[in-house]
Amino acid sequence: MNLIYHIARREEWQTALTSGIYTTESLSKEGFIHFSRRDQVALVANRFYAGQKDLILLSVDPNKLGGMLKYEAVDEEIFPHLYGALNIDAVVEVFDFQPYKDGTFTLPDKIV
Repeated sequence: MNLIYHIARREEWQTALTSGIYTTESLSKEGFIHFSRRDQVALVANRFYAGQKDLILLSVDPNKLGGMLKYEAVDEEIFPHLYGALNIDAVVEVFDFQPYKDGTFTLPDKIV
C-alpha cells in the first residue's frame, strides 16, 4: 500500500475526530489539502513547520479517500493534493511528530 502523509496540528485533528471530517485552511483558500509522499515529509516539515511542537503526522490510505486526489507538480516535485475534505476513516495511523531541539524534523522511526 502506498500511503500518503499529512502534517496536522493536534488540536485540529481532535476537532476532526469529533466531527468525523478533517478540513484545513488550505482547502478553503487553495481548494485542496496538502499531502506528501513518505520521501517528502521531512522536507515539507522543515520548510513550513520548523520548530513547531503541536504537530502530528497522519498516515493516509489514498484508496479510501472520498475526495479527488491529484498528483501535481510543485517546484519540480510531484505532491498529492486532495480536492475535498479528508474522511477520517482513510487515516491508517497517527504519529506524534515533534522536532529535534534544533527545530528540525525527520520521519518517525515507525515510518522509516
